[in-house]
Amino acid sequence: MSSITRIESGTRMSQAVVHGNTVYLSGQVALEAPGESVTAQTQNILARIDALLATAGTDKTKLLSASIWLADIAGFAEMNAVWDAWVAEGNAPARATVESKLAAPQFTVEIAVTAAI
Repeated sequence: MSSITRIESGTRMSQAVVHGNTVYLSGQVALEAPGESVTAQTQNILARIDALLATAGTDKTKLLSASIWLADIAGFAEMNAVWDAWVAEGNAPARATVESKLAAPQFTVEIAVTAAI
């Protein structure tokens, strides 16, 4: 039976959960860049994802899937410019991007990923 490890766990959610050889990250928002541009928020989120993946013992070369929410789809190209520079060449995950109202108005981007370990 595989164990379950919860990373940065709180009463409502964990920032990441490791089960078997897979890590599931919760939706990440730009906690260090609220209200800033789509570019700045995406950069902050991807740095947070890098840190959580490292804590789980993996990295972005092992991404399996990504879900991206934009408060305004007009920011799609701006977000993609940061994403494309960050994603490991030859290791692009399955991905979906949608426009959605986010939980707080100061956040314009949210990203959740799943990765292998």
